[in-house]
Amino acid sequence: MINLLRFALLFVFSCAAVAADNADITRWKTEATHVTITRDDWGIAHVVGNTDADAVFGMIYAQCEDDFNRVETNYINALGRLAESEGESKIYQDLRQKLFMDPEVLKKQYGESPDWLKKLMDAFADGANFYLYKHREVKPLVITRFEPWMAMSFTEGSIGGDIERVNLRELGAFYGKNDKNVAQLVPAEDYDAPEPEPSGSNGIAIAPSNTTNHHALLLINPHTSFFFRSELQMTSHEGLNAYGAVTWGQFFIYQGFNDHTGWMHTSSGVDAVDEYVEQVSKSGGHYVYKYGSEERPVKERIIHVPYKTDHGMADKTFTAYFTSHGPVIREADGKWITIQLMQRPIEALEQSYLRTKTANYAAYRKTMDLQANSSNNTIFADSDGDIAYFHGNFIPKRNDKYDYTKPVDGSNPDTDWHGLLTVDQTPHLLNPKSGWLYNSNNWPWSGAGDSSLKKEDFPAYVETGGESARGLHAIRLLTNKKDFTADSLRTSAYDSYLPWFEKTIPALVKAWEQDSDAQQKSALADQVALLRKWDFRWGVDSVPTSLAVFWGEDITRAMAKQRGRRGGIGYDDVVAAPPQMMLASLAAATDKLKSDFGKWQTPWGEINRFQRVNGDIVQPFNDSLPSIPVEFTSSMWGSLASFGAHAYPGTKKWYGTSGNSFVAVVEFGPQVHAVAVTAGGESGHPNSKHFNDEAERYSTGNLREVYFYPAQLKGHTEKQYRPGE
Repeated sequence: MINLLRFALLFVFSCAAVAADNADITRWKTEATHVTITRDDWGIAHVVGNTDADAVFGMIYAQCEDDFNRVETNYINALGRLAESEGESKIYQDLRQKLFMDPEVLKKQYGESPDWLKKLMDAFADGANFYLYKHREVKPLVITRFEPWMAMSFTEGSIGGDIERVNLRELGAFYGKNDKNVAQLVPAEDYDAPEPEPSGSNGIAIAPSNTTNHHALLLINPHTSFFFRSELQMTSHEGLNAYGAVTWGQFFIYQGFNDHTGWMHTSSGVDAVDEYVEQVSKSGGHYVYKYGSEERPVKERIIHVPYKTDHGMADKTFTAYFTSHGPVIREADGKWITIQLMQRPIEALEQSYLRTKTANYAAYRKTMDLQANSSNNTIFADSDGDIAYFHGNFIPKRNDKYDYTKPVDGSNPDTDWHGLLTVDQTPHLLNPKSGWLYNSNNWPWSGAGDSSLKKEDFPAYVETGGESARGLHAIRLLTNKKDFTADSLRTSAYDSYLPWFEKTIPALVKAWEQDSDAQQKSALADQVALLRKWDFRWGVDSVPTSLAVFWGEDITRAMAKQRGRRGGIGYDDVVAAPPQMMLASLAAATDKLKSDFGKWQTPWGEINRFQRVNGDIVQPFNDSLPSIPVEFTSSMWGSLASFGAHAYPGTKKWYGTSGNSFVAVVEFGPQVHAVAVTAGGESGHPNSKHFNDEAERYSTGNLREVYFYPAQLKGHTEKQYRPGE
């Protein structure tokens, strides 16, 4: 009898599950009938839905078609589930994420979201799940079913968010005492490795007063790891019509344009993350912390981190600690350190989506009042001829007498955040008299020439960065130029000048001229003669580019080793370097070129290569496989077009993995007109003809036409279908 009852219950539960599944399938199929996906002759998806939610359903489905692995991986990372696929070494990376991403909290926030946003999140999950239903051959690494609330974990499309500022080794040392894996979390400094590639992007807006056609122009040029975003268009009968770069798995155009406005995000130097030194003690078996005259309880939360082993899944459990400032992330001098950062997923998703539907500057400006973009500056242009700069959009108000670049006293309420700066209180510029705006992850105080914002008008914490070689390059190209066209803006974006070398090479030449070592002077005479007459411009046939870059790499490594820190070695530092250090690095660069390529007179294009071998996120580069020469260099040397490349184990050639990932030039006339290119190709599948069909264009900056309007798609349509067909 008991067995019969059990069987009956199992049957009921089984039928309920099937009914739920059938309900899902019916809903998905109905949603699919409201969507049309048109693939153009570059494989780019142009998604049209009856409603915005239908467009989201279709664009997520299309993204999964192109590269489900990257869609899923982004959510695995965002939700702190990497160890479930990669094992024990990722436990603390997952813990870091889970300190901020609690599924129960995210579900609650989903429930508190406005109905229109819920519909979009529902459509996001339905589009991904319908793809998995229709493609049973696809085996997810971890996420077998997407839930609408998951979109709350991944609300801002830049690469590397605020959470990644938490040091893994220090986090592991605090929460994983005696854990053998902690020492492996962050490798020791390798001074022989290349300098870190400068992160960030280029954004340029040109006012109608400085253009031949009297239309505003916008350069969209994010610098990320390659293949980090999809390129697509999403349109609905509810007023949505946006085109551009979409971070895999997100349901909004992150950097792009519609038929009236365009937006480009660059990484900001704003201080939007703070650390606090907490005074913690134990009372009654639990921790308390001092806050003013009070003793407040330290909140505790049990966090489980599942991880894969050779024998199946295991679980590591942590007790995480929180004060009013945020989670405890490390210990310093016996004190607990907490971190406070932006956690506004509802507003962040609202802002990310709503800006894609803005019709003019006023509407875009209104989205900025949501104050939920913590790590990005924005360059804006529209069809009314407005151009604008917005600095980081989430800037906490602080007391200026404290230095927030270091941990501040958490027991002092005066160090707390006191609300946020309004948009009008932050660096923001509309229609400068210069007629141009740019940002390249440098400070904003030079971003409009003589019309630039003034540093002294703002609190120090709104910007922690400085000027860069790339910034100086942009100023030269934009100042006093009144005849920009879309094509000349594209040309400027690929200008070959390398300003990092304009002071350093003369300093090197001077060091050689004054060298008293006759043998060394003779050995380096030909190299110096070549560099002396170099015009500081890159090119695939340029030998001086190769020699200069190898020299620059060597001397910055040598100076980093001397100073005991990597990164932050600028051209002024190199100019002031000891002459013998300069010459020793030139000799080392010569020897390295000879060793790797047979002669030091090796053209740049034989070294600097683009290669896409397979669909893996980390490419297995191989000198014996086909690759394409790339003319532009790392942005470290001031090149606006960026190609972060170096040699890998088993290779002599340098292969790029980051830099220009999507480039678009947009002209806002009576109709919008744009050209663009994506690194490699739209598809992540090696058997697709769109896996690498843009590589040649990418390597030379030969942007293709964007088919924004249906009339442009005529004659350029590869296929049209509904999701699931």
